[in-house]
Amino acid sequence: MIDEMGIFRTTLGVAALSAPDRRRELANVMVDTGSEYNWIPTEMLIDLGVTPIRVDRFETADGRILDREVGFALVYAADRSAPTVVVFAREGDMVLLGAHGLEGLNVRVDLNRKELVPAGPVPAAFAA
Repeated sequence: MIDEMGIFRTTLGVAALSAPDRRRELANVMVDTGSEYNWIPTEMLIDLGVTPIRVDRFETADGRILDREVGFALVYAADRSAPTVVVFAREGDMVLLGAHGLEGLNVRVDLNRKELVPAGPVPAAFAA
């Protein structure tokens, strides 16, 4: 769905890799192809059992530098699922589905249909 500001939003399911059946959903998640990773509220990730594995540094559009914990989780959108990198978002951080999540799900934004749709065949190496 595209909101009144022209931003594409979707419903995103999230689960720990170790407990895929304990999925929780986030409504109105912004889809941001300019962000590499997926930003999910810390409280939700901890409740699901997602473990931080490192701290990464991020630069915001206004030049601020942020340090945030990063881990791995399953994401669900457009009737698909994928393991992906998740950032433990803090209060005031945006919640979003980034490029890694979109690529893992193999979906793209269809602005005409206002939804995520399959991106098509995944490129693969071919041995002659």
